[in-house]
Amino acid sequence: MEKVKCLIIGSGPAGYTAAIYTARAALAPVVYAGLVPGGQLTTTSEVENFPGYPEGVNGTVMMDDLRRQAERFGAVVRPGVVTAVDLSRRPFVATVDDGEYTIEAESIIIATGAEARYLGLPSERKYIGMGVSACAVCDGFFYRGRDVAVVGGGDSACEEALFLSTLCRKVYLIVRKEFLRASKHMQRRVFETSNIEVLFGSVTEEVLGDQNGVTGVRVRGPEGVQRVLDIEGFFLGIGHTPRTEIFKGQLELDPDGYILVGAAVGAALSAPDSNGNTAGSGDWTPSTATSVPGVFAAGDVADRVYQQAVTAAGSGCRAAFDCERFLIEG
Repeated sequence: MEKVKCLIIGSGPAGYTAAIYTARAALAPVVYAGLVPGGQLTTTSEVENFPGYPEGVNGTVMMDDLRRQAERFGAVVRPGVVTAVDLSRRPFVATVDDGEYTIEAESIIIATGAEARYLGLPSERKYIGMGVSACAVCDGFFYRGRDVAVVGGGDSACEEALFLSTLCRKVYLIVRKEFLRASKHMQRRVFETSNIEVLFGSVTEEVLGDQNGVTGVRVRGPEGVQRVLDIEGFFLGIGHTPRTEIFKGQLELDPDGYILVGAAVGAALSAPDSNGNTAGSGDWTPSTATSVPGVFAAGDVADRVYQQAVTAAGSGCRAAFDCERFLIEG
């Protein structure tokens, strides 16, 4: 069985940044890139808000740059999916591709990310990156002065709609129920914004488009009345699902499945493992430490608020430092 100092599960900005820093710290990290090598940004045609790219950059190109930078310092990046882990004792054991390979690790950095929830329409998938987006902050800039639609009725959807309202001419908020589930404050802000039109009791039936991208959306409103909205951007605001299935029952998660880290796991950070090791000592506060000493989490898998490439990269850096300090003190 292969043995490593640091195993990184997942890629994207968090995983690759953690790989860069742990490799430079001579931890010889092994990265399993996961179901979507490079993460969600590989489904984004253009990234304009990541520092260092004044003209913007293709999401796939950016992730390839990060991967090659990690490999330059000695990180080993492999295709494959970690399908099971045993975190009950150190060294930890990870199973790859349903048992084809196993690996022992003195430490683990989890960067499996979160998957945006989609409606499941074939037409929706067809136009991802061509007008369909799950991140208004990421892609809203491309729709300045245009008409767009947001699907959802909770805080996430309202936040997306409000952000887009500052850029776009018109924002339709398509709400399946007859009411908003968002907080009262958020609802008030939506209703007070003149260029947001809320369509209650409405269901998206099809995203319309051509070879250039989205041109409209067909919705079915109250009493089955159909309506076509002429839009160029279609945004999903129905939340994300963190990729934490294999960690359930082994790590502390919040009610929605995000990994709890740092202060959120409370006393678990100072609890010794079966070998007597702890997550740290002195005045060091490992902000990416999970409830299992030696296991760290970075990026969207532990971040339900910001979910941006730059914040994911930053947490990947912190996870690498936390991991290095743990191995030194362990």
